[in-house]
Amino acid sequence: MSNFHKSSASVAALTIFMTGTAAFADVSSQDVWDDWKSYMTGFGYTVEGQETASGGDVMVKDVTMSMSMPEGAGDFAIKMPELSFTDNGDGSVSVGIPAVMPMTMKVMNPEAEDVEMGIDYLTDGFTMTVSGDPSDLLYSYAADEVKMSLGKLVVDGTPVELGGAMMSVADIAGTTSMKVGNLRMSEQKMTSGAVTYSLDFTDPTTNASFAMNGQLESMGFVGAGSFPMDMDPSNMAAMLKAGFGFDGGFTYTGGGYTLNAEENGQPINATSSSDGGTLMVAMDEGKLAYSGTSDNMKIMMMGGEIPFPIELTMQQGAFNLLMPVSAGDDQQDFAFGFKMSDFTMSDLIWSLFDPAGQLPRDPATLEIDTAGKVKLLMDILDPEQMDAVDSGEMAPGELNAMTLNSIIVRAAGAELTGNGAFTFDNSDMETFDGIPAPDGAIDLKLMGGNGLLDKLVAMGLLPEEQAMGARMMMGLFAVPGEGEDSLTSKIEVKSNGQVLANGQRLK
Repeated sequence: MSNFHKSSASVAALTIFMTGTAAFADVSSQDVWDDWKSYMTGFGYTVEGQETASGGDVMVKDVTMSMSMPEGAGDFAIKMPELSFTDNGDGSVSVGIPAVMPMTMKVMNPEAEDVEMGIDYLTDGFTMTVSGDPSDLLYSYAADEVKMSLGKLVVDGTPVELGGAMMSVADIAGTTSMKVGNLRMSEQKMTSGAVTYSLDFTDPTTNASFAMNGQLESMGFVGAGSFPMDMDPSNMAAMLKAGFGFDGGFTYTGGGYTLNAEENGQPINATSSSDGGTLMVAMDEGKLAYSGTSDNMKIMMMGGEIPFPIELTMQQGAFNLLMPVSAGDDQQDFAFGFKMSDFTMSDLIWSLFDPAGQLPRDPATLEIDTAGKVKLLMDILDPEQMDAVDSGEMAPGELNAMTLNSIIVRAAGAELTGNGAFTFDNSDMETFDGIPAPDGAIDLKLMGGNGLLDKLVAMGLLPEEQAMGARMMMGLFAVPGEGEDSLTSKIEVKSNGQVLANGQRLK
C-alpha cells in the first residue's frame, strides 16, 4: 500500500498544479495538451484519452494515466472524465475541468490486494490560463475553493466502509512556469486561504475508530525543479544523474487539530495548535535536505492508558537534515540539527515526581547543531548498491570530519553547553579498534549540575551512591569554572590514541 499512497499523492499534487502568463507569444490548445501529456509521460505515465478538436479548441474525454510501480508492486492508474482546452483568441488558452470531477485510482498487484479508490475533486470559481510559447509556458490559476473527498474504497472487489476523508483549500492563486530544453525547468508559486481537513475511519473488524479535524489559516508554496524529459521513477539514482532535482517548501500560519479515537473500548482525545511553521525539501545529484519549524506549539492529550490530561507547550520546534546521496571522490557535506525551545509541562505532570516543587520549573530547552564531511562510496538511492552494502560487499563511505557547532541542554535549574570538532583518519583503523582515528577536542560547560544532583537525592529519585558516582565522574573529567556550581571540561582525542581531559591524560 505504501507505493500506492506515494503514487496517489503525486497524482493529487500534479492535478492541483495543473488546475495553474509569459505573454508576448501565442500558444494553441493542442500545444498545452501536448505539454501536459509530455510532462506526465516524463514521469513514467502512459497517457490516453479521446481527443476531439474543434476550431482552436481541444476536448479530451476519458483521460487515463497509468504506470507500473517500482519493484513489481503492481500497476497504478488514474481516470478522469474530461479536460478542455479553449483558445481565447489572444494567444492564450483556458484549461477547464468539471466543477465536480470524479476520479478513480486503481492499484492492481498480482501478489497483494487490488485496490480501487474513488475521489471526488470539486472546484468552485476555478480558472486557469496558459500563455507563452510551446517551449516556455506559464500557467496562471485561481479558485475560490478546491476540495478532495474520498468517495469509495474497494479492496479485491469488495466495498470497504471505513469512513471518510476530506481536504479543502480556499482562495488558491498561483503560477507555474514550464521551460523545455534539454531538461524541463519548472518554477511554482502558490498562496491560499484557509485549509481544512478531516479523517473519520472505523475498523470494521475491531470497531476501533479514529477521527481528526484540522485547519490552517493560510498556506503558501514556492519551489523550482528540473526534470529529465524521459525519467524512470524506479531508478532514482539514474534520474538524479540525468539532472532531476527540486528545491522548495511550504509555509503555513495558525493551525491545529482535534483528535478523537477509541481502541479496545478506551477513548483517546487530543488537541494541538501552533502559530505557524515551515517545511522545506531539496534534492539533486549532490544532496538531500529537509528542514522544518513549528512555532508556539500547544498539545493536550488524555485517555487510553493515561488517567490524567497531558499538557505540553513549546516556543519553537525545529529540525534540519543534510546528506549526500551520490558517490564521489571529493568530501561532501552533511548536517543534522534538532531544537526544542522553551518546552514546558503542566503542574499536574510535574507533581507526579516533584510534588513538593523542589525542582525549578523553568522552560526546558534541547538544541543540537552538527555538521561534517564524508566521502560517499556508493549511491544510496541505487537499490543494487544498497544491497551490496547490506551484504558487506562494499562500504557505504568514510567519515572525514565532524563538528559540534553547539549543544544546549537546559532543564530543572541546570544547563549543559558545548562545542567542538574532530577529523578522522580512515587509513588508521587500528588505534581505536576499527574506528577511523579521531583528532580533535570538545569543550563543555555545566552550570547547576551539583545542585540538581542534591535535589534529586532529596526527592528520592536518585540514590546517594549513584549521585556520588556522578560527582566522581565530574571530578575526573571537569574542573571548576567561573561562578558558583560551574564546571568546565576540555576533552581531547589525539590521532596517536591519547585521550586527555583538561590536559590530564586518561589514555
